[in-house]
Amino acid sequence: MQASRLARSLLPLRTSLCRHTTQHRLPPHPRRYASVATSGPAVTATNRAEASLKRFWKAVGVEEREDVFAVTLDKRPLRTPGGNRLLLPKNKRLVATLIASEWENQETLLKPHSLPMTSIASRAVDAFAEEANRAEVRKQLLKYLETDTICFHQKEPAVLMKLQEMHWRPILDWTESSFDVKISTTDSFLLSPHPQETYGKLDTLMSGFDVWEMAAMERATYTSKSFLIALALVKRRITAEAAALAAHAEVNSQIEQWGEVEDSHDVDYHDMRRQLGSAACLVSNL
Repeated sequence: MQASRLARSLLPLRTSLCRHTTQHRLPPHPRRYASVATSGPAVTATNRAEASLKRFWKAVGVEEREDVFAVTLDKRPLRTPGGNRLLLPKNKRLVATLIASEWENQETLLKPHSLPMTSIASRAVDAFAEEANRAEVRKQLLKYLETDTICFHQKEPAVLMKLQEMHWRPILDWTESSFDVKISTTDSFLLSPHPQETYGKLDTLMSGFDVWEMAAMERATYTSKSFLIALALVKRRITAEAAALAAHAEVNSQIEQWGEVEDSHDVDYHDMRRQLGSAACLVSNL
């Protein structure tokens, strides 16, 4: 398939940019994957997929249409769960290719959990066109700053202190210097409130995000349980791999001391990488 060949040609790039995630599960959505646009109601193909959970398409493609890319199933463009056409701007060629690859790799049964790029791109299109929705999401994301994971440091064990300095301190320093804000940290259970000016500046920063950055910021925050890790990822200060290591620092310190719980720690970590990787890919302009 054309989409398969294109996906294989971009595989090294995908591996380096989009290392994928989550301990913190994303809020549930009624439908997180796309349907196929038809001449009838937008939900027709979605209902068909949800009812059978079986692959009903033969060919997956990426079509170039004026100033956008459209991912197609049997030459019909995908729709988002909200019924909008899932169209990607020309600077999102990688995103279009990865979405096509996700659908190509659905073999006999439809696996919604294996469509992270489709779901995050659909979220961007459906949720962030209206300012009222964007403002509400910004408000919810800033609440994570109040209890941000990387603001709570511990003085022991030594291995955790090392991981905190390695993965958390650079993000804190970058945030304060890049956006002229003050971030409070603590080595106890209580965190002094961040200055209100900090919240105002970060809200203003997010208000300038496009729909793709907003969707990436939302997913990365919920996945990492850290507004600051998500911000560094969306602003491309850190990679998805670095974001996952920062979010997993406390668990990794426990693993170093007591060992890994098979089919638990490793599964959570790779799920986290998957989700953070999808966010990193969404904000790339390739």
